[in-house]
Amino acid sequence: MRTIIDTLHKEGKTQTFIAKEAGCSQSAVSKHVNRKLSGRKKCGRKRFTANPEKHSLERLVKQNRFKNLGELHKEWTEAGVKASRATTHRRVKELGYSCPFPLVKPLLNHRQHQRRLTWAKEKKKWTVAQWSKLLFSDESKFCISFENQGPRVWRKGGEAHSPSCLKSSVKFPQSVIIWGVMSSAGVGPLCFLKTKVTAPVYQEIFEHFMLPSADQHFKDADLISQQDLAPAHTAKSTKSWLNDHGVGVLDWPANSPDLNPIQNLWGTVKRKIRNKRPQKADELKATVNLGFHTTSAVPQTDHLHATPN
Repeated sequence: MRTIIDTLHKEGKTQTFIAKEAGCSQSAVSKHVNRKLSGRKKCGRKRFTANPEKHSLERLVKQNRFKNLGELHKEWTEAGVKASRATTHRRVKELGYSCPFPLVKPLLNHRQHQRRLTWAKEKKKWTVAQWSKLLFSDESKFCISFENQGPRVWRKGGEAHSPSCLKSSVKFPQSVIIWGVMSSAGVGPLCFLKTKVTAPVYQEIFEHFMLPSADQHFKDADLISQQDLAPAHTAKSTKSWLNDHGVGVLDWPANSPDLNPIQNLWGTVKRKIRNKRPQKADELKATVNLGFHTTSAVPQTDHLHATPN
């Protein structure tokens, strides 16, 4: 755009004509032309990184295209470059590489946004004592091989089929679904599921895992269970089972996994697994237990399996 403005200005075109051809406002053309005439240099803080340092960053990217931003920043700063994580990200993008971890958010309509906002405003008034009575639970899928989040790669345009940007994979990697629970008093036992989470299976989880965890941490105190709106959680038989056992359920807005604090714990466990890269089911269970610090033993059933430390 600046090139177009400079060229048309040298030809003696008016600023209105230049703005129309360059696709910008007339004030932008005026500011650029006046800056050129006055010899004013570009304002702003001087860059901390020079071209040799950018070249060293590009070498780090090319050494392993599958590094995440944190690993790149650590290696770059260890080489003697003083830069923040945000600066590292900007320099990588300036080199022409795309971001390996795009932000993914659930698509919500206006009504769902309003329900989430109403829920958040109501819970904003809760005290620490009220939050301490909550048991947060959720299931999460762990892949035994090929990591738990699909491989992301730093690459430029046209490098999609470059050998350095390709990684072997399988269509249906071996995986396991794990149920866990946490509260202000600590974490509960883990449940390794051998089948899909149906209403009967979910009720077995509560009977053999949730209730013992609640008795261990809170004794006879009144507790409230948090669960999302999955079909197995909201089934009529599940609601009846919870009522019969006197288990209260926290109201929960739809499509709101980001509101559940247990997701942060799952993320910590999965990062440990990516660092250790377990290749067998037993190694995966040991790593997950290490992340959750599981110490409670619970009975096994046909559908459920517990692995205490």
